[in-house]
Amino acid sequence: MIDVKEIRQAAEAALEGTDRFVVDVKCSPANEIEIVIDADSAVDLDACVELSRAVEARFDREVEDFELSVYSAGVGQPLKLLRQYHKLVGSTVEVLLISGVKVLATLKEATPEAVTVAYTEKRLVEGKKRKVEVEVEESYAFDQIKWVKEYLDFK
Repeated sequence: MIDVKEIRQAAEAALEGTDRFVVDVKCSPANEIEIVIDADSAVDLDACVELSRAVEARFDREVEDFELSVYSAGVGQPLKLLRQYHKLVGSTVEVLLISGVKVLATLKEATPEAVTVAYTEKRLVEGKKRKVEVEVEESYAFDQIKWVKEYLDFK
């Protein structure tokens, strides 16, 4: 079985000098390798093909046969790296907390410890008879979060 660390090193070396970065590398016992990449801008098909060829060139199929798949991190996939959070600051994200609460909000900030999001909520304000929409800013530590995903509104 090919070592995941070697694969990651080969992929990172091939992406050096670009705005693309490795998000995840997986290798099954049958040598089915999956490399997930993302970028500060966008990842196109040509970038995936280019990385696939560069990584494939680093390993000898005569020594050990493998299957290689390279793809970009999708919108529906949970964010894994702080760099992905930074890319989405100002965008709408969906946050699922460990408690089961789901929050749809604008990502304001991401630090190694927590994420800060903002959303509007109807609350009862003193002196008002009805609930009023109020801007709420909330910080959640990463140990409170099950996952965070980019949210696209198709309306």
